[in-house]
Amino acid sequence: MCRAMAERLQPGATKTLKQLFDEEPDRLSRLSFEVAGIYFDWSKTHLDRDILDESLARAERMGFGAARDALFSGGIVNPSEGRPATHVAERGSGAPDEVDVSTARRQRMRALVDAIEGGAFGELTGILHIGIGGSALGPALLVDALGRRASTLTVRFLSNIDGAAFDDAVKPLDPATTLVVVASKTFSTLETLSNMDAARAWLRQGGVGDPDGRVIAVTAKPEAAVEQAIDETRILQFGEGVGGRYSLWSSVGLSAALALGWDAFEALLEGAAEMDRHFRFTKPNVNVPLIAAFADRLYVENFACQTRGVFSYDERLRLLPFYLQQLEMESNGKSVTKDGKAVQWPTAPVTWGGTGTDAQHAVFQLLHQGTIAAPVEFVAVRESDDDQDAEHHRLLLLNAFAQGAALMEGRKSDDPQRSYSGNRPSTAILLERLDARSLGALIAFYEHRTFANAVLLGINPFDQFGVELGKDIARQLAEDSGEGELDASTRALMERAGV
Repeated sequence: MCRAMAERLQPGATKTLKQLFDEEPDRLSRLSFEVAGIYFDWSKTHLDRDILDESLARAERMGFGAARDALFSGGIVNPSEGRPATHVAERGSGAPDEVDVSTARRQRMRALVDAIEGGAFGELTGILHIGIGGSALGPALLVDALGRRASTLTVRFLSNIDGAAFDDAVKPLDPATTLVVVASKTFSTLETLSNMDAARAWLRQGGVGDPDGRVIAVTAKPEAAVEQAIDETRILQFGEGVGGRYSLWSSVGLSAALALGWDAFEALLEGAAEMDRHFRFTKPNVNVPLIAAFADRLYVENFACQTRGVFSYDERLRLLPFYLQQLEMESNGKSVTKDGKAVQWPTAPVTWGGTGTDAQHAVFQLLHQGTIAAPVEFVAVRESDDDQDAEHHRLLLLNAFAQGAALMEGRKSDDPQRSYSGNRPSTAILLERLDARSLGALIAFYEHRTFANAVLLGINPFDQFGVELGKDIARQLAEDSGEGELDASTRALMERAGV
């Protein structure tokens, strides 16, 4: 199948986007969808009827239906670790027994939120959330997107072990009125534990008599948190089947729930559950995460596009590209199938992006006239939530829509410096408004898109062994110089840096 597609999509043989619109009068209606208050438009991509038919056949051949059923029924979808993926159960969409366990844990989380709001930790003005990867990226996205008006707490996120990051994180916080939330699945991550120790010292230096009493642990390994002198009453557990990059729905979202309020956290889960229902029960030919995966596969496999740009035309979603980098590249940046065989297709492209309109004056030169092909995704919100004249938001949206049109249309000129080839693909995602429910649906869309890509590739998106080797070597170097095992370059760097 891929060979036939590749032959048809060779330069000169590919129909341009303008030709596809001319030949398919119903193109927009067939390739645009509205789900959970979000409008998706793939009409400016090279997906045509034949490609969609072949992609649907591939999905059936790769067992998409069975894989989707396994995800929601608690089947083993992470075979390398012998686990289900239970993040969907955190929003009520998984197997009944998993949903029951998740619900009980969420009730305990709610009780702790109520206690904190009731003054159990005294007056609070700030939260220092310590984690790394999904343990920080997800909650940070939620708070940055939704907390600008809603939160009375100053929430700071600390992930980097760099001391400058710690100094910056605590600068606006008062240790006397700050709660420290430490999120780590295993509670053994070097960066997280080092920052937790630094936070305890910061609390102590700030006059807090019992620093340990101001620390809440969120982990899948409560016994490891107890070993770090955290009392069981201040430990929130989440399941082993909840991967870090899928964990914001669990108790890892504690800081977001405190900053935004419990009702907003519940709305977030409800929005994700709505997208779950669409993905789980909708036919493949109108299933938006699967259609998105078809476009992803088309550009990676047949156009050899090694990157995908995501641009948020809303300042509140400025962290979305960073969140997606981990979600997509840690999940699908693999070279073997779930059976351990060499994968036969290119896997995840490099996800990158920025914020409109800033990016227009930085990277869009390459997107419009560069020799590197890169599909682009525009994410925008119809309703604004700021205090400025409505013209600001109108111009923001017009810029987003104009970029997609310009990438497709291009403009010919006798001056090659001022000529734009056009026929460059883009996708548009337009939210009606940015609230907890719609953000939950949007994030769940990206999760299911990532899963659909993995099914089409035959890989396991729920392990991440690729992040372990460098961490293992760093740990060895911290404990022992490892002189006999290091290459000459690394030894020289250590000597020059004095470490």
